[in-house]
Amino acid sequence: MDLKCKDVARSGEHKSERLKQLSRILRALLVPLFLCIYINASSQVETHVDTLKTDSSRFQIPKTSTENLNEQYDIGDLATDIFHPNRPAGPPRKKSGITIIPNIASNPTIGSQIGIKAVAGRKLGTDPATYMSVAATSASITTKGIIYFYVNHNIFTNANKWNLQGNLVAAKTVTPDFGLGIGHADGSTEEDKVLTNPARVGRVLQSLFFNFREKLYKEIYKSVFVGAGVSFDIRSKIQQRAVAENALTPYNIYNNKYGFDPGSYMSNGLLFSIQYTSRDNQNRAYKGIYADAGIRMNQTWMGSTKGALQLTSDFRKYLRLSTNHPEHVVAFWNWGSYLISGALPYLELPGTGRDPGSRSGRGYTVGYFKGTKYNYSEVEYRFPITRNKFLSGVTFFHLQTANNDLGTKLFEQWQPGGGGGLRVLFNKATRTNLCLDYAFGRYGRKGFFLGLNEAF
Repeated sequence: MDLKCKDVARSGEHKSERLKQLSRILRALLVPLFLCIYINASSQVETHVDTLKTDSSRFQIPKTSTENLNEQYDIGDLATDIFHPNRPAGPPRKKSGITIIPNIASNPTIGSQIGIKAVAGRKLGTDPATYMSVAATSASITTKGIIYFYVNHNIFTNANKWNLQGNLVAAKTVTPDFGLGIGHADGSTEEDKVLTNPARVGRVLQSLFFNFREKLYKEIYKSVFVGAGVSFDIRSKIQQRAVAENALTPYNIYNNKYGFDPGSYMSNGLLFSIQYTSRDNQNRAYKGIYADAGIRMNQTWMGSTKGALQLTSDFRKYLRLSTNHPEHVVAFWNWGSYLISGALPYLELPGTGRDPGSRSGRGYTVGYFKGTKYNYSEVEYRFPITRNKFLSGVTFFHLQTANNDLGTKLFEQWQPGGGGGLRVLFNKATRTNLCLDYAFGRYGRKGFFLGLNEAF
């Protein structure tokens, strides 16, 4: 018995020493790395877009109980080892569902940015199958005067009978613009050449942006929801930086063609959708399916500048490659948005990074490719790096296609992109990852992209 106790004590001492060594190594390597990431990462942005805007809609309590969180190591554990290395071992403490991250970036478009992002979650009700209700918020300001603020919520009532999703956004924005279509020249006039912009000449649009969106879903069958809601998207004081008022630009050409005021617009409409989800976790799924099909009906009686009918589709499939190591996953994603009738404002056209989470098309800025009809496909392989799940990695490849209303139709021309990334386990209770990706595309597009949770 004494020998056995000594062995246990000796084993505990070795384990403690290993943790101290790990702490010292991580202090030396990871803390400077995070500082460099936060300060120098140039994000994939229409610079007002914040990838946390919809992170809350992806929080869900894991349906599987096979995960042993005590064997996993996250940023909270790292902080404990760094700041409280001699804290005595005790019973496992319940992990918080709150994640807070600095919102710091720097690039030539936005200057230097400082802010904060936060998401928090709590399960409402007593039914163990109830999904987690969450809220998210972010506020940031840049040296070039860009201001962005949002509040977002995704609430599930007991047993998931009802789901309320919504967000409020107020921003002073900067939007890079590269014309209409997929980078393929069409038409015969000078206006057609400027509009399709095959040389991918960049321009910049500034505006004030306000959005209010609210949807109410009802579960009608296990994992099947139907929903309806409203969305108000309002832009004002739209200006083209360093461009004469009547200059020949894609923005001016499009507005003249479809009769939009170049200084402001409203895009307000009704939302209807049907959704199916069987993902085991909405932050980082190991298995399951997510599918959503919806229509948006912009209505002039609601104040919309033009009427429009739009169809959207979103399909995601997750294949777990190993039961013992479920972090090995191949994930598939297809997202599309298609104008059926009417007209959309130029800055509301579907395109790169215009999906609900603003995470598609890594390697390009938001709106780099766009059209009245747009489709996006991506495949990603996710894999663990360390045994304690603290570090993991991804590699991904995607294709996007769009029409341009001048001859090129949807699915006729494609543009590729891809890359790889590092994941740091930020909160093991909710499978929240800090994601740092390096991605590249055509026309010399490339860069680092920082966000919380997987792209899809």
